[in-house]
Amino acid sequence: MSVLFAILIGIIQGVTEFLPISSSGHLCIMQNMFGMEDVETNYFTFDILLHLATLIAVFIVFRRDIANMIVAFFTLIKKAATRRLREITPDERMLVMVALATVPLVVAVFVKDYVEILYGYTKAIGAILIFNGLVLFLSDFLARGNKDANNASYFDALVVGLCQLCALLPGLSRSGSTITGGLLCGFKREYAVKFSFIMSIPAIVGANILSIPDMLENPVPQSDIFAYICGMAAALVTGIAAMKLLMYISKKSNFRIFSVYCVIVGTLALIFG
Repeated sequence: MSVLFAILIGIIQGVTEFLPISSSGHLCIMQNMFGMEDVETNYFTFDILLHLATLIAVFIVFRRDIANMIVAFFTLIKKAATRRLREITPDERMLVMVALATVPLVVAVFVKDYVEILYGYTKAIGAILIFNGLVLFLSDFLARGNKDANNASYFDALVVGLCQLCALLPGLSRSGSTITGGLLCGFKREYAVKFSFIMSIPAIVGANILSIPDMLENPVPQSDIFAYICGMAAALVTGIAAMKLLMYISKKSNFRIFSVYCVIVGTLALIFG
């Protein structure tokens, strides 16, 4: 693998993983339309390492929130032991909500193989991308909510978790689906974005753990180590930039630019796929 190719794939991973434009949709379209069918097969470990890089990006951007949630984990255990669970802090509530939002992903283990059938159908992915764009467009018209870690409910977390499950479809953005789900539940826009990114941690960790056996069967070739490192660095940097950009947009603007982009890419996939 060339260094430039590794950096290119790293940039694509970092940008599309966090912006609401679907990383899986872009990867599948590239594989199907540009003769890159063997990329994921030949570089399976590289794909896992790129996801690890984006996971590190989440830890860097939300390091304070994550540190507070780690502390909250132990305080929750203490409160459970002393039967004081009614006295819950915002950080403890956030931790429980992330855990609840992860529960629907259990279904992914059973439906993943069926969903992956769509990966080879560019037109289907294009149609889903257009749908993703329409969802983003409509999300801008949702009423501004006032829920955050202080008053969001556990049922809200399950709803957002179900939205994350829907994002198994290639072309349907995980961040776009979960942010829209949060807005439907009445979340503040900034909180919807933050919750979406933080709840990606268990999903990415779980996917990586399930991939360990396959990764051990596909060790990193010594000749590709430097390229892999460069690709991971690119995914890390662009992932951080993408998260900060989306958080800024959530405060200052709307998601219409991403909506238009998804519709354009989806339409091109329908025409040329």
